[in-house]
Amino acid sequence: MVVAAGTSIALRGGQKMPTVGLGLWKISNETVASQIYQAIKVGYRLFDGACDYGNEVEAGQGIRRAIDEGLVKRSDLFITSKLWSTYHAREHVKPALQRTLSDMGLDYLDLYIVHFPFALKYVPFDLKYPPQTDDGHGNKNTRANVPFQETWEAMEAVYNDGLVKNIGISNMGGAMLYDLLSYAKVKPAVLQIELHPYLVRNQLVALAHSEGIAITAYSSFGDASYQELGFKADSPSFKPLLKHDVIAEIAKAHEKSPAQVLLRWAVERGCAVIPKSSNVDRLRQNLDIFGFSLSDDEVFRINDLDKNFILNDPANWIDISIWAN
Repeated sequence: MVVAAGTSIALRGGQKMPTVGLGLWKISNETVASQIYQAIKVGYRLFDGACDYGNEVEAGQGIRRAIDEGLVKRSDLFITSKLWSTYHAREHVKPALQRTLSDMGLDYLDLYIVHFPFALKYVPFDLKYPPQTDDGHGNKNTRANVPFQETWEAMEAVYNDGLVKNIGISNMGGAMLYDLLSYAKVKPAVLQIELHPYLVRNQLVALAHSEGIAITAYSSFGDASYQELGFKADSPSFKPLLKHDVIAEIAKAHEKSPAQVLLRWAVERGCAVIPKSSNVDRLRQNLDIFGFSLSDDEVFRINDLDKNFILNDPANWIDISIWAN
């Protein structure tokens, strides 16, 4: 069983992961170094990045600046990155990790996550890096037949080599998680999933926690992170989560912002959260979620907003339907 213990969550190996971190998705290369530096000054210690985000060089520069100026030691920080889908084959996992470590100027990661539970055809570094959904020739990439067990065994190898302190998974449902647990010699420490009141996922959260797997929730503000990507509601009655009446009423009752209520809701479920903001005041607000609690009635009202609404669906951008039903 994994339970959030205030400002940190104990992982299966004993390391503590901060409950609130800064997510680096969609932070520009021009600003990510300064945002990380400012976040460290405010009090952040968890930084959640990925090869796919394309900003690891600059993210490493922000970390290095804070360390060089004596704001923190490397051991004070919890740095996460992710293995992209083009590098799932056994022989590509370690080189992909080494590229991340080199780009960030680090000797190890605190957590290395398999970004998605499907493989794309390999794209060499010198052809395009990071390849994202490109096949390296300007076309959309396609699925590769790499068993997830092969990928996980390679993840276990880099863990055993001491290059990462923990290994984890992301965007994985219950059936595949059960399968992974049947052969894993090193069980995942963390499952990172989209989680917000429009996608409550009670069963998946309970399953992970029952297996000693911590959860990091991303997209805590629901549709907010996807508006700039062209998200359009399929119903005129759709309400942006940060502006929903229920969230606004609860926020007013606690004299908190809607964002703080959404983060608190996730944390009270035993999850870590990784919101992003370029505003220093909002960075502070997102950390300030431990001085209040939601009532049972408030939690019920928030949970009742569930629509099983998945925003980050690979079917929409790479034509791979991992959530097909």
